[in-house]
Amino acid sequence: MLFAPRTRSEGTLTTDWSKQHRRLLGFVDAGAILWAMSGALVLRFGTPGAWERTQTEGPSYVIVTLILAGVWWFCLGFWRSREASVLGYGTDEFKRVLSASFWLFGFVATFSYIFQLEIARGYIILALPAGALSLMVARVLVRSHLRGQRQAGRSSSSVLLIGGLRNVEHLAKALRSQPMAGYRPVATYLPGTSEGTATAPDVGLPNMGHEPSVSAIVAAVRQARPDVVALSSGVPLPPQVIRELGWALTDMQVKMIMAPALTDVAGPRIHTQPVAGLPLIHVSTPNLGLGQRLMKRGFDLLGAACLVLVLSPILIAISLVVKADSPGAVLFKQERVGASGSPFRMYKFRSMVSDAEDRLEALRARSEGNGVMFKLKADPRITRVGHFLRRYSLDELPQLFNVLNGTMSLVGPRPPLPSEVALYQSHVHRRLMVRPGLTGLWQVSGRSLLSWDDTVRLDLYYVENWSIAGDLAILLKTFRAVVSRHGAF
Repeated sequence: MLFAPRTRSEGTLTTDWSKQHRRLLGFVDAGAILWAMSGALVLRFGTPGAWERTQTEGPSYVIVTLILAGVWWFCLGFWRSREASVLGYGTDEFKRVLSASFWLFGFVATFSYIFQLEIARGYIILALPAGALSLMVARVLVRSHLRGQRQAGRSSSSVLLIGGLRNVEHLAKALRSQPMAGYRPVATYLPGTSEGTATAPDVGLPNMGHEPSVSAIVAAVRQARPDVVALSSGVPLPPQVIRELGWALTDMQVKMIMAPALTDVAGPRIHTQPVAGLPLIHVSTPNLGLGQRLMKRGFDLLGAACLVLVLSPILIAISLVVKADSPGAVLFKQERVGASGSPFRMYKFRSMVSDAEDRLEALRARSEGNGVMFKLKADPRITRVGHFLRRYSLDELPQLFNVLNGTMSLVGPRPPLPSEVALYQSHVHRRLMVRPGLTGLWQVSGRSLLSWDDTVRLDLYYVENWSIAGDLAILLKTFRAVVSRHGAF
């Protein structure tokens, strides 16, 4: 070893918060599994007397339940679903939970078939979905607790950032913008820069050194005592130095991560291939093929039809209230720009006075939007009912009929006005590659509070990284965003 292993007091990636959280997850997983499998046992065999009768006809299902529960719990750990790096952010935690569950029951089915074991299929059919659902719900509740802690600045891994000045500043701001990911920048190291170089005041991180050597960086790590060392893109260090630094950090039980110069690229598009000792990162080209388009359209039709059916009493009630509140049509129709730049008429419940469009120019100078989109918090054109409808986004429900007629999607970029499209830079036109959405990343990320650059970034991220799972996640987050009313005016 190049360096002596770091002692426990110096801090490691497995900090107290991660140990406590893994312990909590262990208890929660055990409870969820036992609850689900006990429920499956009762539903399949009924009373304890029926359980006793099964012992004379085949295996004791009480013992089978306890064994399967223990193996299931072990599989969750073997699939690293309690690993600190996947907790609180992203979907990897849930993917690992489901993978462990389905692999276990696939093995049970195969083992039973090979050795001709008479295990009740009804019991297995009940136990698997009940257990998987219980685990997912339990993990969501635990994640909500962890996110609350991270918002308060706790239960996160401290990070020492190493790289060039601008790249380190960008990485620090990116990590701080997503505290749920669990990485908290605490200091920087700027190899190759002159003495006195430091990050901007708005970054506010102390700099631990400038010398581009392994010994100097290790000394800074010992002083800062981070859980993680993050190397930004373009770090001015030779490959040999980075390699030796990795060895040293391993001996010190400090994790090292690399931040490539890739932004807004989802995980499924990234593939790593080792070639001659180099980890080459392959980024697949975003392409919504015919099969994906048909899948998305089918999802839109089914979802919109079900929502219209369920919400029809509310749609009728809102129509009557809008008509009674102020003179004018119930629906407001406005030209928007859809996929491939094609114009279409978008429907909304009227939330403004009937001559609102004629009064727009007089108010444009007072816009509180992001420079491209017009927004005004205290817009005098909004009716009494309109304030309530906008607060909870109920005015947008008629767009479900836009989804049904194919001009919009349930999830997608915000539908722009022609006047907004006229101001687009060339790269922004990529937003028009897919149908605009009733909701989208912009809806669940701040809505009217977003800057224009953030709005574009979120829309382009969606266009280039679309998936059905992503659409489902956005739809679930939309309900929370609507209830919280964050960014709605």
